[in-house]
Amino acid sequence: MSGNEIISFLGRDWTELQRVIREALSSDIDLLQKVNDKLYSRAGKQLRPMVSLLMARACSADGCANSDSCHYAAAAELLHNATLLHDDVADSGTIRRGMPTLSAEMGETAAVLVGDFWLSKAVHTVLAASAEKNVIQLFARTLSDLAKGEMLQLQNAATGKTSEEDYFNVIYCKTASLFETAAVAGAVSVNASEQKVEAARKYASCLGTAFQIRDDILDYEGGERLGKPMGVDLAEQKITLPLLGAMYNAPSEEKAIRCKVSQIHNHPEYIGEITRFVLENRGVEYAAEKLDEYVDKAASALEIFDDSAQKDYLVQIVRYNSYRKI
Repeated sequence: MSGNEIISFLGRDWTELQRVIREALSSDIDLLQKVNDKLYSRAGKQLRPMVSLLMARACSADGCANSDSCHYAAAAELLHNATLLHDDVADSGTIRRGMPTLSAEMGETAAVLVGDFWLSKAVHTVLAASAEKNVIQLFARTLSDLAKGEMLQLQNAATGKTSEEDYFNVIYCKTASLFETAAVAGAVSVNASEQKVEAARKYASCLGTAFQIRDDILDYEGGERLGKPMGVDLAEQKITLPLLGAMYNAPSEEKAIRCKVSQIHNHPEYIGEITRFVLENRGVEYAAEKLDEYVDKAASALEIFDDSAQKDYLVQIVRYNSYRKI
């Protein structure tokens, strides 16, 4: 899948999206402007606004997005980056997308403040559109989900008792929820029918889940993973789906493995041991099977839409998660 191809297809909508984001991030404080420019120059694939705009086109009667579509897509991207800035502080992250994080370069206080600025601009961007009440509620719910996901993850890391149900609750709150909001807001921006809005919701929720499962697999498989080394999740005592799958396949070792996860801060050598346990007990394969289930569910949700280039790109985006290496 080529992101540049999709950007070219979106054309003026993508250009308008970039204009809205740049305008939102404009500041008369020189330091803040320099930081914002630097951060945005390192923007990743911008998958959430891409999905939002494609969904708006897929849902509209004439196959076109509009100004509200661009504002909602921009708000999703601003909110996503705000959460990354805050996550790097919460996780003591030093590398993001292969570059030093803002908290590593300027300190945690600066990262929190800039994250707050981006978050406030996401809210202003939603309000700058002719937003219906339910769109504002969508973004508000996602903010709540993000906080709940972080707290549940912290709670689970402290106890080492993460279940598969806990895992899926966390990744819905931390990842899938924002994908869902981006897609549903795109659908609502073009006055889509309730049936199409629900299809957008199901597609994006499954896409977000598949996206996070793939990230969690890459933590055991290796690869570029946006510049992050292997073993980051384990170092943070996160029990993700590959490890859950390995424990499911080797139940006699589950208690000992969970104990080692809870002691990783004092015994970093356990990271290598647990990684080998996951690979030897087909934890990655277990997670990959679940990933493919969500990929298929997401693609099936799009069957309601007429055939179009935007629909094809939405299918490509979700299927890309079955094999992506970053």
